[in-house]
Amino acid sequence: MVKSMTGFGRGVYEDEQRAITAEIKSVNHRYSEIAVKMPRKYAFAEDAIKALVKGIAPRGKIDVMIGVDEKASEGTEIRLNTELAGQYFESLKTLKSAFPELSGDPSLRMVATMPDVMKAAAAEEDEEQILAGLSAAVKEAAENLDAMRQTEGGKLIGDILMRTDLIENTALEIEKYAPQVAKNYTEKLKARIQDLLGDGVAIPEDRILLEAAVFADKSDITEEIVRLKSHCAHLRSIVDGAKEPVGKKLDFLVQEMNRESNTIGSKANDISITNHVLVLKAEIEKIREQVQNIE
Repeated sequence: MVKSMTGFGRGVYEDEQRAITAEIKSVNHRYSEIAVKMPRKYAFAEDAIKALVKGIAPRGKIDVMIGVDEKASEGTEIRLNTELAGQYFESLKTLKSAFPELSGDPSLRMVATMPDVMKAAAAEEDEEQILAGLSAAVKEAAENLDAMRQTEGGKLIGDILMRTDLIENTALEIEKYAPQVAKNYTEKLKARIQDLLGDGVAIPEDRILLEAAVFADKSDITEEIVRLKSHCAHLRSIVDGAKEPVGKKLDFLVQEMNRESNTIGSKANDISITNHVLVLKAEIEKIREQVQNIE
């Protein structure tokens, strides 16, 4: 299926430790460019996330934004330094022995409030578990993005095929009219010679026929018309049941179509065909613009 490179997708994942939200947006680009924005502590997962997204959306400029909300009681743990507490306790007892006149004895409360005996610290996290959660949210977002790109791609192809039909029909009109070009040239040539020589002089028919033959050969656009119609058929075959990205193929094909239309315009040397060529070029340019958005 033909896909657009423009789209948006959102995915969420939640477990006992955290709630993860992933949003992905993409626009057209010649190659694959993926940027990931998420909390720095999860930077270890960036390559895996890029690979996951690229597997679903292989072309385009893609921004991945990940937000992580830690649950209130999770993510920290209390660390107790019993060895340091013991040193404080022994020191307090020594202080008591040195100054017996002082009242009071070392207590649990006193020892517990000493610096670094008890402190909160970030809990060690399971990277595999975190990566699984991040991947779940990103995969859902990427799949939603892909669905939107498919929908948009279908609309683009509908427009492109409509314009392809118009191009082919215009080429057929040119093909029908083309033989008239040489006849018109011959009649104009006879009239010009008659004006120059006057009515009393016979027109050299063989010379006129020779000039007409040379003109007809130079202005023959049969090959260009055949190739243009062939390109139209090829375009339809590319998008019909496509199972892989076709944007680059279509871009090249549109360049060839434009080249044929330019040649037709330059060779025909006829105002009617020139008008048809203007239609061709306008529609081909519209297709080219649409193709830039196709994956």
